[in-house]
Amino acid sequence: MITDAIGNLKTLRESLTKVIRGREDTIKLVLTGLVAGGHVLIEDYPGSGKTTLAKTLGRSIDCSASPDDTGHILPFRRIQFTPDLLPSDVLGVNVFEPNSGTFRFQHGPIFAHVVLADEINRTGPKVQAAFLECMAEQQVTIDNITYPLDELFFVMGTQNPLDLAGTYPLPLVQLDRFLLKVPMKYVSAETELEIIKEAEQIRLSAAHITPVITREQVLAARQAAAQVHISEKILQAIVDIVQATRHNPLLQYGASTRAAIMLKNTIAAWALNEERDYATEDDLKTLCPYVLMHRLRFHPGAGNPQEAFAELISPYIEKLVRA
Repeated sequence: MITDAIGNLKTLRESLTKVIRGREDTIKLVLTGLVAGGHVLIEDYPGSGKTTLAKTLGRSIDCSASPDDTGHILPFRRIQFTPDLLPSDVLGVNVFEPNSGTFRFQHGPIFAHVVLADEINRTGPKVQAAFLECMAEQQVTIDNITYPLDELFFVMGTQNPLDLAGTYPLPLVQLDRFLLKVPMKYVSAETELEIIKEAEQIRLSAAHITPVITREQVLAARQAAAQVHISEKILQAIVDIVQATRHNPLLQYGASTRAAIMLKNTIAAWALNEERDYATEDDLKTLCPYVLMHRLRFHPGAGNPQEAFAELISPYIEKLVRA
């Protein structure tokens, strides 16, 4: 099962790199979130390819064999968040049918396998709160009736770190629903030149994406990730790091037990993307910032949060390497 999962993820990764150039690490992190059964929040500047990445991923997964026989769950949906958006615009609403005298539930765009929550911090707290049940429980409750989402359900949220006017910062409880927070960076000059030269070809490739992996193969990869070997010393290092965040004077809030479980699951999924059936110390070092940083709150006097976090985990990573 692990061998098949590694091969399928490699095929999916190669398909994405045909459209998304110079973003190999970001693609791996997004696929890691997908395989780990979590959601991913991407933060970067406008025009960096966030939307294209989500759209290409959605189109690359064949969901035709989905058990949903109502046709309400689509392979991919994009939700553009705005200040005037209502929860019903995302979740759906009961519509009165005059002919039958009954109400019919009109499914919202949240009913999809891959959902792009574009500029999620531009909508109000009500809509952000409406997302909590969806992302945590994979279900929607309207008028005391619960509607299940698909097992594959995967949210890619995006936000712009620069333009803060008219935005509503995501609360900690909302951020905690995202397995990974990934800051995308500018591509290199060489990659940018390649993109400019092949812009038309890339556009055509994005417009004609065909599925390269099935929904069932993605779910099988999630099962395979549970079989990845993670040594006892790596598990102990995860516990040590999480415990350290709760007792560090630079932090207002530390990481939860759920964060520790998420870190373990992320390491396993990352190993599959690295074409391995076992986790390494480098996996833990690489993934810690993406899984934990957005779950922590540093005191204003802590200085640069990235540097403070690196200093916090450094002793435990070194101890793990020496073990």
